Amino acid sequence: MAKVIITCAVTGGAHTPTMSDALPVTPQEIADQSLAAAEAGAAILHLHARNPENGAPTGDPEVYRQFLSVIRQRSDAVVNITTGGSATMPVAERLRAAVAFKPEMCSLNMGSMNFAFFPAAARIDQWKHDWERDYVLGSDDFIFRNTFRDIAYIMESLTDAGTRFEHECYDLSHLYNLAHFVERGLVKPPFFIQMILGILGGVGPDLENLVYMKSTADRLFGKGTFQWSVLAAGRHQMPFLTQAALLGGHVRVGLEDSLFIERGVLAVSNAQQVEKIVRILGEMGHEPATPAEARTMLGLKGGDRVEF
Repeated sequence: MAKVIITCAVTGGAHTPTMSDALPVTPQEIADQSLAAAEAGAAILHLHARNPENGAPTGDPEVYRQFLSVIRQRSDAVVNITTGGSATMPVAERLRAAVAFKPEMCSLNMGSMNFAFFPAAARIDQWKHDWERDYVLGSDDFIFRNTFRDIAYIMESLTDAGTRFEHECYDLSHLYNLAHFVERGLVKPPFFIQMILGILGGVGPDLENLVYMKSTADRLFGKGTFQWSVLAAGRHQMPFLTQAALLGGHVRVGLEDSLFIERGVLAVSNAQQVEKIVRILGEMGHEPATPAEARTMLGLKGGDRVEF
């Protein structure tokens, strides 16, 4: 059976607490939902932190520490800490937790872009917290900064830690940006490409785009040098993950990427989304990769060499 790495992006930095009661906010909620997602079949946990009082995105390592220690004690899942944080954070703030804890993996956005989710505000009349409305509506003016200098800074800050990256590519140009860093010797195989579709500001959720991104990656890097995965925003999540698995890719689910389990129905947890993609993969004759198998495929340093 083909082994598929399932990543679960547990909370993110774009969705806000008003949008879903299931979105984990406190360290305990993030830990509990992470552990449940791992138990359901996620080999990798992609983690952001939030202010436990109001759910706003935060880069504070002390908040991360509260759930990272619990996850490490109770699960063998690969921990992947964001270096994206939110589009409103400067890069140094986004990097604080990764530098402090030296995880096996970090996400790394491979180019600057518009990053917008303001249309979601039209569906909300009352907000739980004062910050949410302006944050969501203000995303029509967000530029998610990831310059070549920023990307090199993140890579070089974690070189000695042995941390590897989930290279997040929101557009075709981001694959070429990655190729530039491969040529510079800052990225070495095997590397992990996350192809992202359906974010307003990135490549659109069309199957032709996914197929072309995959063929471009094959041309730029050569088959066998990288593993690739797909995430798709909102209602596009499960259809695109199904297509990715059919094409031989890995998959990412989680409430960071979609708050729903099916059209018009909010997911009750991250684990529910993991369980659904496990069922879909099973129908294809695939099964979830274990954390140990994911570590082998991605050339990771191992959970005993992190600092949390």
